[in-house]
Amino acid sequence: MNGTQSRPSPLSRLAAPAEARLRRWVLQVISTAGPGIDFDQPIGDPGLFGPDSITWKLHADFPGMMAGGICALMMQTLHPQALAGVWDYSNFREDIIGRLRRTTSFVAATTYAPSGAAQKLIDRVQAIHRRVHGTTADGRAYSAQDPDLLTWVHCTEMWSFVQGYQRYRGIHLPEPVLDRYFDETRRIAEALGARNVPASNRAVEDYFRSVQAQLEFSQRSAEVLDVLAHIRLPIPTGGVARQVFLGAGAALLPPWAHSLLKRSRLQRLRDLSAARSLHTLAPLFRAALRDGVAARSCRRVGIAPESLANWC
Repeated sequence: MNGTQSRPSPLSRLAAPAEARLRRWVLQVISTAGPGIDFDQPIGDPGLFGPDSITWKLHADFPGMMAGGICALMMQTLHPQALAGVWDYSNFREDIIGRLRRTTSFVAATTYAPSGAAQKLIDRVQAIHRRVHGTTADGRAYSAQDPDLLTWVHCTEMWSFVQGYQRYRGIHLPEPVLDRYFDETRRIAEALGARNVPASNRAVEDYFRSVQAQLEFSQRSAEVLDVLAHIRLPIPTGGVARQVFLGAGAALLPPWAHSLLKRSRLQRLRDLSAARSLHTLAPLFRAALRDGVAARSCRRVGIAPESLANWC
């Protein structure tokens, strides 16, 4: 060591302005920090999962999480009772970006925030759920506290995050790793009131087979997806970014969801093109967001953020 710091390479100096611009754009669209949550303190607090968890590694990948979140939202429109709560109580028509931000903040906070802050957010969501209840268009009762509906929302999200990570990170996760992930993350669903939450990859696949008879693509499903398809992103080239992420999310859908959602062959071809685009752009997103909440949380517990990308 000669006491001097290495200089950034010419390539990194050229890339820096683009990364900074991309970071600003991403944060304009969707913030993962959560309301009033300090991811830097208290030092040593591992949160609900901790740095050795599969959950910390998998949820640190922004491209996979964003595409996975969109895939999960599309799947969730197929459950009439789950959709009814969104239809009756959400302002998704006027503020779909706000809904995406709230979902992203909840996942980020329950994954990485210190334990006390994560638990407060869970308590807050439970309080909101107590007010969400009613009947579907055909007269079936629903409640956001229904353990079965909570399990459905949880499984669509966690399964989609796994698919997004594997596809856009380009890493195939072995069955034991997937099993551990589903076993870890079910604690959030159970804390919210879910019961009999699948705790392995095979159990999640079995669960989806068992629930398909309850699913349908309704006019309400179509309207929610239409709102999502026309979302106006407050950034330059927002239309292009929307098409890339929506298509990349749709590309993750399981075959049975493709069929129920009646996605045409042309739509599927466009989804594959969007998936290829996101896979190409993914390293730039990761570089632009390398100082996000996952990295801050790593420093809180005294580990290098780069360790989240290491599966050895």
